[in-house]
Amino acid sequence: MIVLRSILFNIAFYINLIVRMIVFSPYYFLAERKAAWSVPKNWALANHWLQEKIVGTTFEIEGLENIPPGGYIFAPKHQSFWDAYALLPWLDDPVYILKRELRWIPLFGQYIFKMRMVPVNRGAKGKVMAEVLERTKREIDSGRQLIIYPEGTRRAAGAPPDYKYGIARLYRDLQVPVVPVVMHPGLFWPRRKFLRYPGHFKVQILPPIPAGMNPDAFMEKLIDVMETASDKLLVETVAANPQVPLREDARRRLAELGAADSGAGSR
Repeated sequence: MIVLRSILFNIAFYINLIVRMIVFSPYYFLAERKAAWSVPKNWALANHWLQEKIVGTTFEIEGLENIPPGGYIFAPKHQSFWDAYALLPWLDDPVYILKRELRWIPLFGQYIFKMRMVPVNRGAKGKVMAEVLERTKREIDSGRQLIIYPEGTRRAAGAPPDYKYGIARLYRDLQVPVVPVVMHPGLFWPRRKFLRYPGHFKVQILPPIPAGMNPDAFMEKLIDVMETASDKLLVETVAANPQVPLREDARRRLAELGAADSGAGSR
């Protein structure tokens, strides 16, 4: 049944994407930019409904009160395509720094152009990167929220942390708070897999790290806060969903955490 439900969900997911992108394009491109956000945000909500009804996956969000007003950096764990869109309905006016090639995709490229996403040539340095930073700062100063994944790319649940220093540079230069977010959607929507698993998980929005810290001290605090919360949430999520198959990274990390707890209890 999991295979069948996964196939049905994947079909429904892409139909939902294509149909909405076509049907709502006139409104999207004619509406004022912030009003046009209703199209991708409602698409995300529809995906949540499809995943619940077809696959049986649900989630809840804790810590919405930790989201500050105005501009900030939103820094989630990144495990799955799910978290690339899932939290859009709860953000006011987000902005991504995207590789410029995405602008060349028909229709999708026009969608992200409308939202003033910041394109970047990943091989660029010097003046080009300074221009990317300047444009990002303008968007943040206007009250938008920069979504950036501290580890840069998708990591399996339980994988060893691999934080990139780029977020510390942005934190230093943009001078805004950073909101860490931990979650384990990768247990239910694994990266590079078509299978989708039923169950329930939490998204935890942690208290913001205020602007103004030394970048190195900020980086140390970010890693400590996120990894501590992520480990605790991994144990909780697996205990609540014993039916979900675990990949090697998750099994290894749970064994390490169990051994640490046993050691602490024996002292």
